[in-house]
Amino acid sequence: MKQRVLQAIHRFNRAHPWEHNAHYHPWIMRRLPRQFGAALDVGCGSGDLARLLATRAEVVDGFDADPQIIAVARERTCPSARVSFLVGDALTDIPPGSYDDVITCVAAVHHLPFTDAIDLFRRRLAPGGTLVIVGLYDECTFGDYLFGAASVPLNLAMGWLKNTPRRAPRPASVAARSRPAEMTFSEIASDARTALPGVRLRRRLFWRYTLVWHQPLLDP
Repeated sequence: MKQRVLQAIHRFNRAHPWEHNAHYHPWIMRRLPRQFGAALDVGCGSGDLARLLATRAEVVDGFDADPQIIAVARERTCPSARVSFLVGDALTDIPPGSYDDVITCVAAVHHLPFTDAIDLFRRRLAPGGTLVIVGLYDECTFGDYLFGAASVPLNLAMGWLKNTPRRAPRPASVAARSRPAEMTFSEIASDARTALPGVRLRRRLFWRYTLVWHQPLLDP
């Protein structure tokens, strides 16, 4: 019975797809200043969030290791937009220097060594800047499964609402690179709190967690 239910849900999701990561883009923007300088979006994919950041930033770099998805991002971006899309390894190829105010990373940090990644983000972020991560984690506790169970009916409802005929269809998205998260939420929280004092983390619906951290200002 359980297997049949899961198969039915999977068929529904394929027929009514929607962007779980894009769902969090408005939430991310509410955590950022109204205007800021340079921003970096790590694991930018097809560039939706980078283009959204560009509505407030002076300049945005979208960074991804996949040249095919970067080609799609460039194709979908107006030449006059203040966005550049770069191909490379986030841990070794991100240009030196600070990103004045903002670094974002959505559903990508689990592809990287977590401690190395957040240490890099901390060093690249200028004083007073904001780091926002929306990530995936390995479910293992009762709280994890509770959030997962609550996400199932909401996921179905969102798929139905976002695929109704009265809504204009979104551009086709590039298939996500499927690699499961290996760290638990507790492990992520422990490492993040060690590297980023004062960081805020929360489990979220749709099998995600959020991390927000502000780089301390320099002493006068």
